[in-house]
Amino acid sequence: MNINLLLENLTNPALLFFVLGVFAVLVKSDLEIPPNSSKFISLYLLFAIGFKGGQELSHEHFTAEIAWSMLFGIALSLLIPLYTFFILKKRLSLYDAGAIAAAYGSVSAVTFVTAASYLEAQQMTLHGHMVAIMALMESPAIIMGLVLISIFGKSEGSEIKKRTAIIHSFTNGSVLLILGSLLIGFLADAKQAEGIKPFTNDLFKGFLAIFLLDMGVTSGKKLKSFFSFGWFPILFAAIIPLINGAVVAWVSSWVTSDVSNRFIFAILAASASYIAVPAAMKISVPKANPGLFLPMALAVTFPINITLGMPLYFLVAQNT
Repeated sequence: MNINLLLENLTNPALLFFVLGVFAVLVKSDLEIPPNSSKFISLYLLFAIGFKGGQELSHEHFTAEIAWSMLFGIALSLLIPLYTFFILKKRLSLYDAGAIAAAYGSVSAVTFVTAASYLEAQQMTLHGHMVAIMALMESPAIIMGLVLISIFGKSEGSEIKKRTAIIHSFTNGSVLLILGSLLIGFLADAKQAEGIKPFTNDLFKGFLAIFLLDMGVTSGKKLKSFFSFGWFPILFAAIIPLINGAVVAWVSSWVTSDVSNRFIFAILAASASYIAVPAAMKISVPKANPGLFLPMALAVTFPINITLGMPLYFLVAQNT
């Protein structure tokens, strides 16, 4: 691995703010971001990345490669929960296995936003259609997780509210905001978009750093209870994303030769949802334990992806 690339990522201010948040919890500091401010910043990040993606998409021509890329993204969000479910079911309950599989098949919008910032640091462009693919990958994984729980839970008399959960997966706030922002960015002409560019571009990295500070505090608070589940969830949350990301960075060469697109595909495959999936599972599978799948995604997979994962996936995408 390129050591300079790894060191550059490890000294990224956004990542260091995440570490600061975890450290604040460990030393029992009262540092925290007010909940309303945290929600505003997360909405801002989704809006900004969606709008910028829409602007990029407006300059692209719809091609066979883009169509294949969209199908590839949806296929990933169905296949990842399918294979991870059977690994998880050997050690965990049916409900936890389904919820975790759905989380790892779905995507983390914040990891995606951090990856976009990483690409910018490498002086590469995030293409607009990859924002659309990210949004498309939220729902199929949730649906697959519910289907698997339903199929294997028949013998246990398991009943899940499929219709409610499926509707929620499409109307989830983060999905709706990023798709809506993407559409607005696509429809707005360059002159109109210039007026809000200072807000969508210049402030982006600062807000990202504050948001990751909040993510660090949240992760730190969940670590103690998470360790009580033993070694299996920790190893799964650390190893499976790296495997998914590295494999997809290589396999994605079948649908696109663009290094930035392949890097983003790897990030999408490696990340785990800790917003959309927990919200959907709370409605449809209340027996799934959020004290398990939330820390796996947020306290283990997320920091691994933004430290070791990104340089690894970028390296694989560059050299295959």
